[in-house]
Amino acid sequence: MSWQDNYQLWQNAELTSDLKNDLAEMAKDEDKLIEAFTKPMEFGTAGMRGVMEPGINAMNIYTVRQATEGLARFMDQLPAEQKAAGVAISFDSRYHSQEFALNAAGVLGAHGIKSYVFDGLRPTPELSFTVRHLHTYAGIMITASHNPKQYNGYKIYGPDGGQMPPEEVNQIVAYIEKVTDLFSVKTLTQSELRAHNLMQLVGEDIDEAYLAKLATVTIRPDLIKKVASELSVVYSPLHGTGKVLYDRVFRTAGLTNVVVVPEQAVLDPEFATTPFPNPEFPQTFELAEQLGAKNGADLLIATDPDADRLGAAVRQPNGEYQLLTGNQIAALMVNYILAAKQAIGELPADGCIVKSIVSSEFAAKVAASYGVETRDVLTGFKYIGEQIEQMETTGQGHFLFGFEESYGYLVKSFVRDKDAMQASVMLAEVAAFYREQGKTMYDGLQELFTKFGYFQEKTVSFDFLGLSGHEKMANVMKEFRANPVTEVAGVAVVATEDYQNQTKTLADGTVEKLELPTANVLKYYLTDETWIAVRPSGTEPKIKLYFGVESDSAATSTAKIEKYQADLATRLK
Repeated sequence: MSWQDNYQLWQNAELTSDLKNDLAEMAKDEDKLIEAFTKPMEFGTAGMRGVMEPGINAMNIYTVRQATEGLARFMDQLPAEQKAAGVAISFDSRYHSQEFALNAAGVLGAHGIKSYVFDGLRPTPELSFTVRHLHTYAGIMITASHNPKQYNGYKIYGPDGGQMPPEEVNQIVAYIEKVTDLFSVKTLTQSELRAHNLMQLVGEDIDEAYLAKLATVTIRPDLIKKVASELSVVYSPLHGTGKVLYDRVFRTAGLTNVVVVPEQAVLDPEFATTPFPNPEFPQTFELAEQLGAKNGADLLIATDPDADRLGAAVRQPNGEYQLLTGNQIAALMVNYILAAKQAIGELPADGCIVKSIVSSEFAAKVAASYGVETRDVLTGFKYIGEQIEQMETTGQGHFLFGFEESYGYLVKSFVRDKDAMQASVMLAEVAAFYREQGKTMYDGLQELFTKFGYFQEKTVSFDFLGLSGHEKMANVMKEFRANPVTEVAGVAVVATEDYQNQTKTLADGTVEKLELPTANVLKYYLTDETWIAVRPSGTEPKIKLYFGVESDSAATSTAKIEKYQADLATRLK
């Protein structure tokens, strides 16, 4: 169908009042109509994410129903006991999130599939925990994570609590694509769902079970108790789900001196204090820094709106705060976890940390100093979850920590996705460790630099917007493969890993086989131990360049990254 035909269908449909008004506004801009009605929203392995507006290429109740219909049809083909296990559903603080969650439940109910829906917003990691705790077959999380207010998203989780694996997602997508009439998807009302026991509200019962598990994250509660009154932490939920549990989470861990940023503890879908609620951005910490300076806080913590990512800033000797990178946070936590477990005799001989291929080698080098293995996986926390499952199933390896450079961490495996609630507790314990020694986490980071070298990383995103965006992205990646990178800014490439072809090609032409799953990622290794990766985003129309360098100083590392970035950027224009 043409975009005009799709547009006509939406004009004739009985839309909700807000979508009807938005559609009337869109009629004034043909480019927006073409964007909204030409191509359906892409459903990838990380689900779907987009702007909330009318159209087949946007987030609205009809595309949510379509996606859920695909999941329901997939579950209709499962053995009866798996279908009967049902689906857990949670949502964040964004506009329409609860509405989307209830619409998903309505579609599932029309297929006789029971849903367990939270009575209010909850963090993404708690949804992952709920799937495991209730033994549901799947989970749905309505969230756009750290995106601006115009966005929302839809993620599907599998029986292990991790994001649904690619094989199952591909089958679900095939069913979604068969739903050509978005307005004909059958759905039940809340009252119908409740009358037929096809929806159960959950809340405090799950909270208590999740909090009980969170209480096991700390390694040395005696250490926290010793410095609890002195250690000052400022926390911000960035207007999101972290607000629901943060107070109980910190108190359960024995942290008594935690102050919340009041302006950012308002559940505001406008994200009024920070238009980009992403804890990797310095702007999100401005209010926390003001409060931290007033309180003399040792540590500032912010979690994104669905509380799966964590960012942090630490006090420097001059009293100002330095925002840490995701890789630096990971290195500090790995060093503490392994040192603490070693000190109490609980560091296993087959201990293992897991990280993505675009994350720093910093934490890996720290882990190696304790005799702990590091396993690399593709980007996407589901791959870290797969490694955990493999270790627990085979008994080969003992999971100690998992992370991605994009501010995602997991300490304990009762969750199978990034968990900023776990990370908040652990990072506060790291701060307590240094506080007991009369130091700050900033001091601790400098010690790690001195011992292991100065590691610096940077991620640069290039946008490919519009209908032709995905085609342009594909062409860029084809060009990288057709004309291999042999040197960057005059520094030779010694090896190239192509995860799409699953090959590693050395400078002399030798080709080795890669064992990781297929992914559209290229990674280059240079003679100066720099690594560079090129990867299209799984949820946004972006190609990302990742840089990882190691040197003897911050200035040298920064200069290296700038040089390499300037060289490669020309290939992405």
